Amino acid sequence: MSIYGPLEQVGVPVVLQAAALAASVLLFTGFMLRRQLAVAADEGVLPDAGVSLRNVLELVVDGIASLARDNMGDEWQRWFPLVGTIFFFVLISNLLGLMPGFGGATSYVETTTAWALISVGVSEYVGMRTHGFKYIKHFLGPVWWLAPVFFVLEIPLHVARVLTLSVRLLANMFADHTIVAVWLMLVPVVLPAIFMGLGLVIAILQAFVFALLTMIYIGLALDEAH
Repeated sequence: MSIYGPLEQVGVPVVLQAAALAASVLLFTGFMLRRQLAVAADEGVLPDAGVSLRNVLELVVDGIASLARDNMGDEWQRWFPLVGTIFFFVLISNLLGLMPGFGGATSYVETTTAWALISVGVSEYVGMRTHGFKYIKHFLGPVWWLAPVFFVLEIPLHVARVLTLSVRLLANMFADHTIVAVWLMLVPVVLPAIFMGLGLVIAILQAFVFALLTMIYIGLALDEAH
């Protein structure tokens, strides 16, 4: 039985409920960590003793920040909040999809397409904001006499980024969550744990890939056309 059933019966789509739940978890976690840092005697300078949620998240954020610096250059801090939000929202949604009775928003095309549009849309905005009209050079290729051919090819390729981002995430998470659910129904113990473990790896990997591709697209938009 799904936790989304009661509200679904009164007309609230499951995808909206799942997205709202993921956003709530993300905001609540951020609020609690911020509050913890505010009341810490060392003002959050020193890490917690042992393994804690804060230490794990700081390690993850530091790793993503390092990738952001490598892929987006000097302006990485300006766009890092977007990348971080995408990563953690997708990750939480993916993990919720592995929990019996819950469901992940990333199992729905509406969610994956929305994030893909945001990712690609921001990257194109970054290019236009940085280079102005000269951003069109990214679509014209390396030599002027082939510019019309490259322009015709590059426009669909940039639009296709939305499709590839959306479909990759949707297909992987829908398949993963479906397999786990089937095995939970057929064999309630032991065997599903194996698929849950694999599902956890896939959930983390897909969130990482989505965020990494967003960084790459922004980084390409920031670069000068050659």
